[in-house]
Amino acid sequence: MKIIVPMAGMGKRMRPHTLTVPKPLIPIAGKPIVQRLVEDIAKVCGDQVEEVAFIIGRFGDAVEKSLVKIAESVGAKGTIVYQDEPLGTAHAILCAKESLSGPVVVAFADTLFKADFTLDASVPGTIWVQQVEDPRPFGVVTLNEQGQITEFVEKPQDFVSDLAIIGIYYFQDGEYLRSELQYLLDNDIKDKGEYQLTNALENMKNKGTVFVPGRVTEWLDCGNKDATVFTNQRYLEYLKERGESLVAESAQITNSVIIDPVYIGENAIITDSVVGPHVSLGDHANVRDSRLSNSIVQQSASVLNAVITNSMIGNFATVTGTPDDLSLGDYNQLRV
Repeated sequence: MKIIVPMAGMGKRMRPHTLTVPKPLIPIAGKPIVQRLVEDIAKVCGDQVEEVAFIIGRFGDAVEKSLVKIAESVGAKGTIVYQDEPLGTAHAILCAKESLSGPVVVAFADTLFKADFTLDASVPGTIWVQQVEDPRPFGVVTLNEQGQITEFVEKPQDFVSDLAIIGIYYFQDGEYLRSELQYLLDNDIKDKGEYQLTNALENMKNKGTVFVPGRVTEWLDCGNKDATVFTNQRYLEYLKERGESLVAESAQITNSVIIDPVYIGENAIITDSVVGPHVSLGDHANVRDSRLSNSIVQQSASVLNAVITNSMIGNFATVTGTPDDLSLGDYNQLRV
């Protein structure tokens, strides 16, 4: 089994947090979004993951080494592939054509999920979906009586289905997927100016490929600050249910109250404060005389004499005072 992970650019909707790192490396409950994604896919795959191919822009050596380590954490080889032009989802996946062989999972790196099933590798293709109240902003699928996918509809303004495609796909035959993607590029078949995966899926379906839905119990978006903070909240609840230990033994907690669930990283310092619920503190974070809830505070950041909620504080940033809802990027300082 191989996992192909197209990663978006630096992520304009997540600025200022993506000025220094790409969005998929922002932490959720102490681990980068893309690491959580890869680990969760590995759990539902059943088979050993032999390779994880990350399709990225030119993010630099430090980012690339981090991604290779993420692959190694699930026992797989990490491969870095570049997409230098944003020409669409089909083009992005085809950038990793050397890795498109055998069974593959394609997972776009701005989403997380909760699922209670093991992937059925015997079917030709699986497309992960989630039922949504308003399907108009999403690509959706329709099903026949046998539960097979009959149609892919992009952002339907009139109701056809409420099963939204969440951006995770399984293909039993990676070479077949590669040939269908190559066909789009060779024949310059575009949708809204880009080469789209949904066009390849439609062609494969028309040739007889049977796709079935993989239904997740929860779909978590990381598209902007508020969505990411909410995803952190839900993921902490999920990890608590699984009984995972979320507080590092090296954390120093003095005269403070911790309201679960929270994640507290290595060597974090909490003094005379109330932290939680739904707070993630990165390694070496420093919280003093403060009240934190529903927030992400990243590595080596400091929160001093402050009350914050629904907030993201970047790496090495410092907050002093009493802002409420805050989004502060890496290395910034705010005093109120």
